[in-house]
Amino acid sequence: MVNPCKLIEENIEYSIGSFNGKEVIYDFEKILIYLDVKGKLLFGHRFKIYKEDHDIILKLCHYLIKDEDNCKKNNIDINKGILLSGPVGCGKTSLMLLLKHIVPLQKPYILIPGRNIVFGFNHIGYKIIEDYGCRQFFCFDDLGVEPMGRYYGKDCNVMGEILISRHEIFIDHKIKTHATTNLNAEELEDLYGHRVRSRMRELFNLIHFDENTNDKRK
Repeated sequence: MVNPCKLIEENIEYSIGSFNGKEVIYDFEKILIYLDVKGKLLFGHRFKIYKEDHDIILKLCHYLIKDEDNCKKNNIDINKGILLSGPVGCGKTSLMLLLKHIVPLQKPYILIPGRNIVFGFNHIGYKIIEDYGCRQFFCFDDLGVEPMGRYYGKDCNVMGEILISRHEIFIDHKIKTHATTNLNAEELEDLYGHRVRSRMRELFNLIHFDENTNDKRK
């Protein structure tokens, strides 16, 4: 039987909790140790887990391990996706790339920048929107800073259209979508319109960094 609490990195085993064959009891302090190790492997030796980010990380961990009681306390619906917002350089992308590794038995989401999707649209057109309306789990990175799409002289708000498609597949098949963004709710509505913003409320739980969080790239 596979133990979901035992994770191996470079032939070293890390425990992030205990498993009795039926129930998993996670240990947040042990998860932090593992995330620090995995983060350095993924992003280099300068990576570190910042104490001021522990609350955000804890909420995301509760969501990923499907801890319903703690999610309810934080008004997080485990059936929706995550919209992780915060200022530039606060670590949104790194966390979304990193945290999925604590639940290796769950189907992973694919992280892709919104701007890359728009570039694909400019090259091959509306098939891109169809491609992202599938049953794969995605995390759209840097939502809202992508350019307007343009194909054969016609403009298209590509990510807005994709979000509408993702909402449909969420309603019909319970397929989650995640995203990161530097923008607030009002800025997203200005960009995508009220219709998309209304669907985003159904698609996402909003988890946000403090607006004064330091840029960790400096």
